[in-house]
Amino acid sequence: MALSDTWIRKQALENDMISPFVERLNSKNVVSYGLSSYGYDARVSDEFRIFTDINNVVVDPKNFSEESFVDKKCDACIVPPHSFALARTVEYFKIPRDVIVICVGKSTYARCGIIVNVTPLEPEWEGHVTLEFSNTTPLPAKIYAHEGACQFLFLKAEEICETSYKDRYGKYMKQKGVTLPKV
Repeated sequence: MALSDTWIRKQALENDMISPFVERLNSKNVVSYGLSSYGYDARVSDEFRIFTDINNVVVDPKNFSEESFVDKKCDACIVPPHSFALARTVEYFKIPRDVIVICVGKSTYARCGIIVNVTPLEPEWEGHVTLEFSNTTPLPAKIYAHEGACQFLFLKAEEICETSYKDRYGKYMKQKGVTLPKV
């Protein structure tokens, strides 16, 4: 069952589920962010890791090279054509044990050929969410820092899971900043 703005607000304010928390959807001259009817539109920070092939490195999830990225701290990130950038949410999330969170992209970016990819936020996971922005177009694409990047939908489980992300000491637990692949 999808959880409402009332539930999300209560969890954010009483249990620090989303911090910092924006109680109302802000959409004036920005890509919208904040609390929506059945979700939360998270912001992208100003920390970006832009994929580059200048070092001719093989992308290997088991042996990931830092040379695959160029780091930028900026108000707007330009993602090269047919490339991607990693970033993180401004918000830090603490997911309750009986909830799983699904991320979907913002239509504003999707209509520009920019896809946001995030895996589900599992029960009792916490941290900044690492975001992947894929530019599917043949043109450079701009991502605006401190504005909406994606929407998180909170789903309540019918029963509490036997083993949470925290219980199994998940490798991305309490991540801060843009986190690269780990094995």
